[in-house]
Amino acid sequence: MNSGLRETGQSSLAFCYMPIYEYISEHPGVEGQSCPICSRVFELRRPVDREPLTVCPICKHPVKKLMSRINVPEITKPLSVSDAKAAGFTVLEKRDKGVYEKL
Repeated sequence: MNSGLRETGQSSLAFCYMPIYEYISEHPGVEGQSCPICSRVFELRRPVDREPLTVCPICKHPVKKLMSRINVPEITKPLSVSDAKAAGFTVLEKRDKGVYEKL
């Protein structure tokens, strides 16, 4: 969610590479302690060197930063030679010191 909280003076390229942080209200669902935005998880792009948000930018109630999962590809099985070839890789096997043979 990019709710227009982008600061002025930043180039669009620098904005593209800022990490996305997730926040939620410290009191989600409690009437008067959160707004519709912070009562659910919301995302915000911020420079790494900035301090985390402490209040919601909309309602000014306290929020906390969540630990987000990182996107790491999972390999469920070891790759075989045929899988590597099918993916377009050239498979080499070491035959001697500094000598490789294409499979």
